Amino acid sequence: MPKIYEYFGLVLFFYSNEHEPIHIHAKFQGKESKAELHMLSGRIHKIVIKDKGTGLEQKKRKEFEEFVNAYADDIVNKWVDYFVKKKHISPQLITRKVKNVRAIGS
Repeated sequence: MPKIYEYFGLVLFFYSNEHEPIHIHAKFQGKESKAELHMLSGRIHKIVIKDKGTGLEQKKRKEFEEFVNAYADDIVNKWVDYFVKKKHISPQLITRKVKNVRAIGS
C-alpha cells in the first residue's frame, strides 16, 4: 500500500492491487474516502468522491476534495508510474494549503 501524500493529517495512498478508474484513498483517524478520476479522451473529465463506511468527516472530506482537484494530474501520473511502469513512488509531505483552481471538463 504505497503512501503517496500526507496533507494536514490526511494520508493519501493507493492500495497495491488497484483497479480502474484511477483513484486515490484518504484516511484520517480511522475513516476513509476515495476520489475517482474519470478520464475522457486522455483528460480528466470528472472527479467523484466516495466514502468507505462512514467516510471522512465533513471538514477533512472537503480538504481531500480540494487536494485531489489541485493535484489531479500528478495523481494520474503517479498512478501510471506505479501501476503501469512499476516504478517506486516516494511519499510527499504537503505543508501548504491548496487552492481549488481546477475546472474539470473545461
